[in-house]
Amino acid sequence: MSNDAQHQDSSNHSNACRAIQEIPEQERPREKLLGQGAQALSDAELLAILLKTGFRGTHVLNLSRQLLHHFDSLDGLLSANQHQLSKVKGLGPAKIAELSAILEICQRVLSQRMAEKNVINSPTATRQYLQLHFRGLQREEFACLFLDTRHRVLALETLFQGTIDSAVIYPREVVKRALELNAAAVIISHNHPSGDASPSEADIRITHEIRDALKLLDIRLLDHMVIGKGEVVSLAERGLI
Repeated sequence: MSNDAQHQDSSNHSNACRAIQEIPEQERPREKLLGQGAQALSDAELLAILLKTGFRGTHVLNLSRQLLHHFDSLDGLLSANQHQLSKVKGLGPAKIAELSAILEICQRVLSQRMAEKNVINSPTATRQYLQLHFRGLQREEFACLFLDTRHRVLALETLFQGTIDSAVIYPREVVKRALELNAAAVIISHNHPSGDASPSEADIRITHEIRDALKLLDIRLLDHMVIGKGEVVSLAERGLI
């Protein structure tokens, strides 16, 4: 790195640090978290702790607010891919890596929890698990949660991929994989890239086809969950299975 570049980087960091010092100590995100607990912080404040620094003329709390505005929400930010993040001023490789790592940590924690839980008794965790699985996808995908006799997760696998509008789904492939895993029950799921989680007539039809195919082998279809933007619709809860 050249002397000019080093000076610029040092200047940027110095300006960012000076700016954050202008915030009263009790209102700074890290101090607020330590004093009041993480639940007391806004999305922007939590994000600021993760990002650590802003850039020249913009302290980290303002950068966090700008990011949340740009991507509409914390969910939208963590759903963004590396290419989308790299276009935003103030986000370099280190910060992009930190954001990607947070999402992966969340996925792994939920995966570990799901492996130990009875899915039927954990509907909220199941929804979160599936939302993370489908997060940020721009085309429709179809996945299956294969469960053992105690309804614990054996595997979550994407079996079919489609365009932004549809995916071609073959019930026999779901049955084949369920047999290979010795699954006792299955929850199927797919995303609607449009964001609207309302099930279509085609969704209902394929649900019944898969249900009937699994039933022949005494494997239960427990649910079909449609993943939208910030919403998960359960066909079982709507009485459609």
